[in-house]
Amino acid sequence: MADFCPSVPSSCDCFVSLPPASAAREVIFGKNSDRPKDEVQEVVYFPAATHAKGAKIQCTYIEVDQVEKTHAVILSRPAWLWGAEMGANEHGVCIGNEGVWTKEPVGEEEALLGMDLVRLGLERGRHAHEALQVITALLERHGQGGPCKEEPTPFVYHNTFLLADRTEAWVLETAGKFWAAQRIREGARNISNQLSIDVDITAEHLDLRQHARRQGWWNGEEEFSFTKVFSLVHQPVRMEAAKARYCAGRQLLQQHSGQITASTIMAILRDKASGICVDSAGFATTGSMVSVLPLDAHLPCIHFLTATPDPSRSVFKPFVFVPGITPFPQVQAPRFGDKDPIRESPRFQSRVDRRSFTGERHKIQECLQGLEQQGLEAMKNLLAGSFTPKPQELADLFVDCVNAELKFYK
Repeated sequence: MADFCPSVPSSCDCFVSLPPASAAREVIFGKNSDRPKDEVQEVVYFPAATHAKGAKIQCTYIEVDQVEKTHAVILSRPAWLWGAEMGANEHGVCIGNEGVWTKEPVGEEEALLGMDLVRLGLERGRHAHEALQVITALLERHGQGGPCKEEPTPFVYHNTFLLADRTEAWVLETAGKFWAAQRIREGARNISNQLSIDVDITAEHLDLRQHARRQGWWNGEEEFSFTKVFSLVHQPVRMEAAKARYCAGRQLLQQHSGQITASTIMAILRDKASGICVDSAGFATTGSMVSVLPLDAHLPCIHFLTATPDPSRSVFKPFVFVPGITPFPQVQAPRFGDKDPIRESPRFQSRVDRRSFTGERHKIQECLQGLEQQGLEAMKNLLAGSFTPKPQELADLFVDCVNAELKFYK
């Protein structure tokens, strides 16, 4: 799609399009999850649930207080952890996160991962702003930290988030327990592995500016720019590479402004020239997601997930929240209980095979893309009211697409 030549990338990109950038009256969310190349990413569904008063929930490393009710969620996540790289809930909220490094030091002490905060926001937020409030409250109370890879050598980062619902989007950027947020009400926006909120700050940590003054990062007189104040003077290589991806992603959105559809975002996520679709020696795009959130609340939100690595060779399979979702164990990793390396002490001293299935790819690309196109056409007809599928057909939708794809691998 584009001719860009960034440095070798090693992390993620998130995108959102709102009218008038979108071709139709819909918000479109998309994300690539770029993770260690041999890491398994699974897609999991959790129904809405009620919980006992005073209950706790075990996240990846720490426990937090559980809430009385949690929303149904679909998640794409590294198979070894509790949280998620990206996902959506039954109310049409989508969230994705990115790793960043700032002037606030990252600590190896175990706390909440950014991926835990993605899941907690989806399970507890009925709209994007409420999910943001959930995340920031948990961040301020518990902090963020702990290994972000399934390896004994620590790999730790802080996080930025893109949150969207049917009416608006939010960019949330963090540095330790401190944060700033920007509301997006129209147009298109993207984030990569760098801070991007300048002076247009909609909400922030109550002590954000005072903390920056105490640290000597801001004199209190200049206009406060979150990016300028909290960004490292000397950026890590991976964040320098992210600048090129961020600029490339923004340019691709601008090129298609006013005509952006789900297919547009899928094509951007598949763009290897820009580095947005990653296939390097150490990191790769291990999962991708695109969601269509109609402004008309009577229409269903439709979420497309690959559940397989490399979107340039994968099929985006549709999922719709309805009662009685048919399970899809084919794209879920095996469980190891107390013998899982993350549950042993010390952690990550051994490796387990988390792959759910394997298969050689032959000359099936055209057939797979045809399968995806069928899903996109069905989405258009559904949102246009051309046909009304039976509830069970929607409940079976994602698993049917998974099974159809698997037949090509056999």
